[in-house]
Amino acid sequence: MPITNDLTALLGIRHPLMLAPMDTISGSRLTRAVGEAGGFGILGGGYGDRARLEAETAKLKDFAGPFGVGFITWSLAKKPELLDIALKANPRAIMLSFGDPKPFAPRIKSSGALLICQVQDEAMARQALEAGADVLIAQGTEAGGHGASRTTIDIVPAIVDLAAGRVPVVAAGGLADGRGLAAMLMLGASGVLMGTRFYASIEADGADEAKRLICAANSGETVRGVVFDWSRKLLWPAPFTARSLINAHVRTWTGREIELMQRADQVAVDYAAAKAAGNFDVAAVFAGESAGLIHDIPPAAEIVDRIVTEADQILSGKRNSSAA
Repeated sequence: MPITNDLTALLGIRHPLMLAPMDTISGSRLTRAVGEAGGFGILGGGYGDRARLEAETAKLKDFAGPFGVGFITWSLAKKPELLDIALKANPRAIMLSFGDPKPFAPRIKSSGALLICQVQDEAMARQALEAGADVLIAQGTEAGGHGASRTTIDIVPAIVDLAAGRVPVVAAGGLADGRGLAAMLMLGASGVLMGTRFYASIEADGADEAKRLICAANSGETVRGVVFDWSRKLLWPAPFTARSLINAHVRTWTGREIELMQRADQVAVDYAAAKAAGNFDVAAVFAGESAGLIHDIPPAAEIVDRIVTEADQILSGKRNSSAA
């Protein structure tokens, strides 16, 4: 049976499961696939590649279901015209993460789109609510890519209590199966947002080798830090750092970050060459702690079905939630 609640009603979806807007990984194909399966796909706006955003939103114009477009807020502030490109595609929602949403909220709301804000603490949640957020994503440190330090099991009930029923709260960070969805619903969340699980899907735009590495990773084989950002001469604002799979490059530079900054020009050249060549001994695979739960690369629709079926079985008492 579908799990329906305030989130599914607001977004017009069948299942309380959302795709994280992973930079260049969550393209139009994955966004559409998650939406067609009954979830809510969110196209990744990344750091603001105009040509890519125009091409990917154009591919969604004939999609009849609801979808969203997600931006890195501090990066969008450098290219605010990209928001207009996203809004022209008539998304159901715009998701903003990592920065003050207030400068963009009026344009988003006046367009008729919903405002989804990802937050990592209570102060950010209050700021988002003041900006008119319709949905809050409570992101724990277990998440892949950029995030902060609070754990999912800590931040989710804290934001649920703060929101006090005013808006749906969605959990993110370290979640990859129906057990995670069921657990977050029990903590008061209205749904979950997943990235790494959908990275390892057929429709994701990531490299096949990156997907294979996610499937091969064991629990505990990710790390959060600044090495990969500084290797790209990309300085993120505090308190945000990036979680990735551990590889030779991060082992080399962890603990030597000052030296990395001093040699940033050459490291950036070498890093860009490795990324272009698909050398993931150097290039990052941004993935969360849920990688240890992921062992295959199925279609996105199969992932959605597995998660909602397992969660429904747990919540209805047909399956023991401790079973793998």
